[in-house]
Amino acid sequence: MKPISNLFGLRIRPIITGAWYNRVNTIPPFDLSEQFKSIGAEINQAVLEVLASGRYIGGAAIEKFETQFAQYIGSEIAIACNSGTDALFLAFRALGIGAGDEVITSPFTFIATAETISAVGATPVFIDIDPNTFNLDLDQIESAITAKTRAIVPVHLFGQPADMTRLMAIANAHNLFVIEDCAQATGAEWAGKRVGSIGQIGCFSFYPTKNLGACGDGGAITTNDPTVAAKLKMLRDHGRYSGYYHEELGVNSRLDAVQAVILQIKLRYLDRWNQQRQAIADRYHSLLAPVPGITTPQSLEGSLSVWNQYTIRVEHDRDQLKRDLQNKGVNTMIYYPLPLHLQPVYKSLGYQLGQLPESDRAANQVLSLPMFPELSHEQQNQVVYSLKDCLG
Repeated sequence: MKPISNLFGLRIRPIITGAWYNRVNTIPPFDLSEQFKSIGAEINQAVLEVLASGRYIGGAAIEKFETQFAQYIGSEIAIACNSGTDALFLAFRALGIGAGDEVITSPFTFIATAETISAVGATPVFIDIDPNTFNLDLDQIESAITAKTRAIVPVHLFGQPADMTRLMAIANAHNLFVIEDCAQATGAEWAGKRVGSIGQIGCFSFYPTKNLGACGDGGAITTNDPTVAAKLKMLRDHGRYSGYYHEELGVNSRLDAVQAVILQIKLRYLDRWNQQRQAIADRYHSLLAPVPGITTPQSLEGSLSVWNQYTIRVEHDRDQLKRDLQNKGVNTMIYYPLPLHLQPVYKSLGYQLGQLPESDRAANQVLSLPMFPELSHEQQNQVVYSLKDCLG
């Protein structure tokens, strides 16, 4: 049977029985195996050198990565730690945020953003999101500010930067700290500056599925304030500046040398990988533009997204669509099915369904399509073809 070209340019044989889907490989939402194939030899060599050195905690490998990461972000200082969650926790501690304080943030994010506010004894104050970007609705910030407010935590969700120009103006007018949650946005830019270099502190995660991912857990904190940096370094190492003399109660939150050398290697490739993500997102935009029943993600003018996720909105029965796509070999993810203000752990804060309607609506509509730098045109065609078929 002679192959023909479909509207995506993919050459396939005519579909007579519908069995074409059974001949196509399953597509994961994220795939690290192809990345490792391309840089595995470098990683193996670097890791073996660390193992042979006997220096696994602290030392030159950590310091080198911190220097390189600070230069990449455009901040004066970077402090490595063991996770993005600890990065946030240490940031609040270093700024003296604690019991009796309030911190304004998004309810539409991973729980670590709010969990760490609560962990230092402060109270998260949730405001609604912008329906187009999924980031904080900046129009609602000032009405949420009280005498107890100490900080704002914008989340650059899915790799999309928040409007940091406007947000910093609001924060400065009210003498508030800005802690950027950059967990999903390493390399993203607002007005030509990389996120994490704009607020007082930037917090990053190196969880394996992030744009810059370790082979395990890891995180980093960026700042331009040497006093804050010194306190962060103290707090991440049991509250000590040196030896066995402890100034405060700290934690054990150190990035190990193995992860540091892996991250050094991956940092060299990050811009290329982010550009591949941007090309994939552009192609999704084009292929999905005419598809009814969904809304594709939007970026603000002046922003450069790094597309940690490509998240669409589905108007009708998102959960059924997810199941239908899985049956066709396309695996998707839902971030996040229950916003933080409605989580059982925050029941005591008194938020009700409908109080933050855009967050509630997003939780019922969002669906993240496969997104990773090595996603091929053929795989992307399968995603779009399957999506169109499921939507009828």
